[in-house]
Amino acid sequence: MTLPLTEGRMIHPTAIVDPAARIGVGVRIGPFCTIGPDVELGDSCDLVSHVVVAGHTTIGARTRIFPFASIGHAPQDLRYKGEPTTLSIGQDNIIREGVTINIGTATGTGTTIIGDRCLLLAQSHVAHDCRVGSNVVLTSNVMLAGHCKIGDFAIIGGGAGVHQYVRIGPHAFVGGLSAVIQDVIPYGMVLGNRAYLHGLNIIGLRRRGFSREQIHDLRRAYRLLFADEGTLSERVEDVAEEFAKHPTVHEILDFIRDGNERSICTPRDVSSVGS
Repeated sequence: MTLPLTEGRMIHPTAIVDPAARIGVGVRIGPFCTIGPDVELGDSCDLVSHVVVAGHTTIGARTRIFPFASIGHAPQDLRYKGEPTTLSIGQDNIIREGVTINIGTATGTGTTIIGDRCLLLAQSHVAHDCRVGSNVVLTSNVMLAGHCKIGDFAIIGGGAGVHQYVRIGPHAFVGGLSAVIQDVIPYGMVLGNRAYLHGLNIIGLRRRGFSREQIHDLRRAYRLLFADEGTLSERVEDVAEEFAKHPTVHEILDFIRDGNERSICTPRDVSSVGS
């Protein structure tokens, strides 16, 4: 059954929209889309065609979803037994062809979350219980395993695979085809299989308006954090003391202190800090 064309909604006659679904004003649902009963689409969402949205899924206003995306289906987890877990997607996102995003699990946080203004390119996958921040880019064929946490403004290159429970900090950059099995510090850049810390995401920092002084502080803190002397925990405290009034540096330090499931990606060559 399809909803009537009222309140500015445009729903193609071949689309199947459950009457219990909550559809905002100005929503466009194209040919052969399927919308389940527990779905909420915010105002002015645009489902181009052949999009399936299932489960207890909420999608924020002005999000655009391209053909053959599968949103809100059951997680790919053998422990899942049909519990009413959720998926929450924010506003102004672009979700390209063939993207898959799963709901959470009862054994995890119970919800998968994606923030605002994210770009998920073709065939990328966001597994159960992931938490993806805002302004994140997942390039084509990126694979996020369950329980990953991706910080704001992070960019993950094409074909990269991120192990379950891995954290990727804000403004970090993951090179294409990398296999990431350890946490990535905020502002860091990692490459390779298995991924190692290649320096700071200097290009990203410049593009986002970080000052020369902020970047200089991050460079100095990076060198000290990954020097050969002492343990990482000792170096964290030394850097915290030296950079007591530098919030960007403390964002990295807090990230390292908060880690538990995975170790931190470290550099092969501490002299490499990006360009």
